[in-house]
Amino acid sequence: MSETEKNVIKKVVWPGSTQLAPVPSVLVACGGTGEWKPNLITIAWAGVVCSKPPMVSIAVRPERYSYAIIKATGEFSINLPTAKMVKTVDWCGVVSGRDHDKFAATGLTPMPGSKISVPIVAECPLALECRVTRVLELGVHHLFLAEVVAVQASEHLIDASGRFDLEQDGLLAFVHGHYYSLGECLGHFGFSIRRKPGAIVRK
Repeated sequence: MSETEKNVIKKVVWPGSTQLAPVPSVLVACGGTGEWKPNLITIAWAGVVCSKPPMVSIAVRPERYSYAIIKATGEFSINLPTAKMVKTVDWCGVVSGRDHDKFAATGLTPMPGSKISVPIVAECPLALECRVTRVLELGVHHLFLAEVVAVQASEHLIDASGRFDLEQDGLLAFVHGHYYSLGECLGHFGFSIRRKPGAIVRK
């Protein structure tokens, strides 16, 4: 970028707010054990927080029906939906499990977890089985930190080399109140410094 181009860039300053985007739009499953029926909640504020041990977080408002379930059971699953499931994902985020059996209403299938009592969503290509380790009361949202104790992946997306090709099913993202299907792959981690075939390396 030239100095002239830099000089014409102008910014507008807003108050601090949750403008980070895109973020994943996931179906979090909970319940299915004890007094709790299986339930689903759509979460856009989910992310990886540690690689060893593998840990994730989800932010949930205490007044949400799923909050009490996760707090009581200490378990949940994060299920990655496909772009084709966007209407279902949205519906699960705007209605309450107090009033609806979301699995029955959406036709989604609760499938047993391998290491947790909470179900996963069979129709989602990837499911992370999570066990809560800590709850941080941050404000209107509380943050559940959890260890990923198992992962279930749809077999049809694993290619001959053993690579999990999640892109085949069309990934979903959330950007400032809108859902988007992710587009073409632009590169892989580290591609910017990878040597081209036949390149001469000077030392």
